[in-house]
Amino acid sequence: MSSAQGTTLKGVGGGRRGGKRRGDQIFSLLTGTAALTVLIVIFAIAIFLVSRAVPALRENSSNFLTEKQFLTDQKPPVFGIAALAFGTLLTSLLALVIAVPVALGVALYVTEYAPPRVARPLGYLVDLLAAVPSVVFGLWGLNFLLGHSEGLQVWLQDHLSWIPLFKNDIGSVGRSILLASIVLSIMILPIVAAISREVFTQVPQANREAALALGATKLEMIRTAVIPFSRAGVISAIMLGLGRALGETIAIALVLSASFDVSIQVLRATGGNTIAANIATKFGEADPSGRGALIATGLVLFIITLAVNMVARGIIYRSNRLETKGAA
Repeated sequence: MSSAQGTTLKGVGGGRRGGKRRGDQIFSLLTGTAALTVLIVIFAIAIFLVSRAVPALRENSSNFLTEKQFLTDQKPPVFGIAALAFGTLLTSLLALVIAVPVALGVALYVTEYAPPRVARPLGYLVDLLAAVPSVVFGLWGLNFLLGHSEGLQVWLQDHLSWIPLFKNDIGSVGRSILLASIVLSIMILPIVAAISREVFTQVPQANREAALALGATKLEMIRTAVIPFSRAGVISAIMLGLGRALGETIAIALVLSASFDVSIQVLRATGGNTIAANIATKFGEADPSGRGALIATGLVLFIITLAVNMVARGIIYRSNRLETKGAA
């Protein structure tokens, strides 16, 4: 090869490498800008919430963290987050208890047991639940599920009242925390199921075959090969479902009888209330001070959501570290 030809090839290669480097730099700049935009939006939301909440908190004549009532029309106003935060967490956690086993069962059936001609349509049907608007779930819960769930609520009250959760001091059932949690569980089920299904499909087939080759049954193979590999993804799916449950508004406002009680009795017809539902029902008719109080409760919900995501990331990080140590 002549020296001229070698120089030409080096020039072409250098141009290609230079183009790739410029492309990498541009792509890195775009992704960095996207990440920075997300952080700016989060900080902007936090600043807005704090700036609107502080004046209302100064006017509040009670302890915001321990007061149960939310009476912004009084002079001076009296409002607190205790009952709202308790109702938000109780309904969301109960919804997770109901939805997660069903969602994981659906995901495992679709990926491990069902034949392809059944798995694909079933997966699509479950995913379609995520496209149903919240108001439709609320109307369905109010007009259909309420009447058909009273028998279940009465049975739980009569037979399991020795459990504090199913005890009912007032006797009557209806628009209760349990009803709201059932509606929420149906709403978050497609999120948890869809993500879990995708995570299960990413498990290397060699892991499954190795477990079966060692004599494991189908259930043992899932327990030893599929679940450990998918643990971080399943936790992420559950946390996303919890985030959806914490922020739900219209469906809860329709099916839950609003009150400001703090009670773990989920069958009481007096129900309870959540932060998001309280904002949705009262924001339109509130005066400026009342809007500030509602924004203050929104700030608490914002903090709760961030805390949940941080805890989830911590759990996932710890799980990955334990798996890495075990593999080593």
